[in-house]
Amino acid sequence: MSSPARARALRAVRRRWAVVLWGRSRPDNDGLDNNDARATDEGSAIIEFVGLSIVLLIPFVYLFLSVFSVQRSAFGVTQAAREAGRAFATAGSESEGIDRARLAASLALQDQGVSEAPQVRFAPAGANCGASNPGDGAETLEPGASFVVCVRTVAALPGTGALFAGLTDVTVNGQFTVVIDQFRANRQDAAQP
Repeated sequence: MSSPARARALRAVRRRWAVVLWGRSRPDNDGLDNNDARATDEGSAIIEFVGLSIVLLIPFVYLFLSVFSVQRSAFGVTQAAREAGRAFATAGSESEGIDRARLAASLALQDQGVSEAPQVRFAPAGANCGASNPGDGAETLEPGASFVVCVRTVAALPGTGALFAGLTDVTVNGQFTVVIDQFRANRQDAAQP
């Protein structure tokens, strides 16, 4: 083997051992500058940072948007139940009170940006408006009566659209206990001419 061929073979062996020992090839002085090897690695930290930021940031942003959407709906149904109860308690008749309660609940949800139509139900005093759906029929304008107004709506998660409409929706409930004024009959009699 000639001397230049032997030198090239020796450099090749050194490069292989450098890869094994240090995990990267070390340039030798066969016409390459040491800065050329570093130039191939420049900028990769920025690319990795941006890539990792995108991979982590997008799920966190979606999680926060989902939590805010459900929280907005929860505030909306709580306010809607309170307003529906007040609207019913100040109505002239029970049928008018039911209509006023549904309208008040819809307006309160629209204030919070919830577009879904609410379900307004009336349950006996002490009932829970959770998973079980209390039946109608507890509403009354009798003086001293007490019952619960239950408002239920669906909070759609952002970006799910019609494709996942039934799978990703969250049902939120709100309730308000209505106590009809003891002296309601006296005020109605005084108001009539």
